[in-house]
Amino acid sequence: MSLPKDPIILLSYINTQLRDHYASLDDLCKSLGIEPNWLEQTLKQIDYSYEEGQNQFI
Repeated sequence: MSLPKDPIILLSYINTQLRDHYASLDDLCKSLGIEPNWLEQTLKQIDYSYEEGQNQFI
């Protein structure tokens, strides 16, 4: 599966996946075959960062 290129749509997709299917960012990234650092840097460009306690990007 290809991830959305638009950062806002990517944010929505990732947060939905975290909420519905994964207990952590690492679990999600392993499943999707992506680097957590890449995802965090991509979403940081739109001022979102991962909050482990809430298991979402805010």
